[in-house]
Amino acid sequence: MSRSIAVTFDYRCPFAYNGNAAVIAALRAGSDVDFRFTPFSLDQIHVEEGAPPMWERDPSEWGSGVLSLLYGIAVRDTFPERFFDAHLALFAARHDHGLQLKDEDVLRAAVTEAGLDADAVAEEAHSGRPLKTLATEHTEAVDRWAVFGVPTYIEGDEAVFVRFMERGRVDDLERVLDLLPWSRLNEFKRTRIPR
Repeated sequence: MSRSIAVTFDYRCPFAYNGNAAVIAALRAGSDVDFRFTPFSLDQIHVEEGAPPMWERDPSEWGSGVLSLLYGIAVRDTFPERFFDAHLALFAARHDHGLQLKDEDVLRAAVTEAGLDADAVAEEAHSGRPLKTLATEHTEAVDRWAVFGVPTYIEGDEAVFVRFMERGRVDDLERVLDLLPWSRLNEFKRTRIPR
C-alpha cells in the first residue's frame, strides 16, 4: 500500500522551497508515495488573535504571500499537469530571482515560464475558489495537526516540521519520511549549522 503524505507550502519560505523541490524530485524519479501539496499561509499565522483571518480581508490587506498561494492553488486544482513546473517557478521567483510575490506581474511571469496561460491562471486565482481552498486547507492543518510553519510533512495523525538545508535532495526527504512515524522524537535541532 502506498503512503499518503501532505507537504505544506508558502512561496515566501526558502525551506519550503527546499522541501517541496525534494518532493517533486522524488515524484519525478518515480516515488510511489502519494504526495499532496497543501497551502499554508504564513501571513495568517501572524494575524493577531481576534482579528479577521486573511481570507476574510480585502486583498489590499493580504500581505505578500496570499496572492502567490492563490496562484499555486489555481494551478494545482485547475492545471495539475503543469503544477510541478509552476510550483517551482513561483518559489524560484522569490528565492532564485529575488522578486516580490505581491507583484502580480511576477506571478504571471512565473506561470507563463511554466507553460501556462497567465490570463487563465489569474482568472482562476481571482475566482474565489482558491481563496476558499486556502481557508479550508490552512485551517484544517492548524486545527487537526497543529501546523505552525512550512514545510510540514503530514501522514495520518503525525505532522513534522522540517528544514532542509539543501534544495531538492531526495535522500534528505527519504530520511525524514523514514522518521515520520517515530512519534517519540519531538525535536531535533542543531545549535549551529556547519557551513
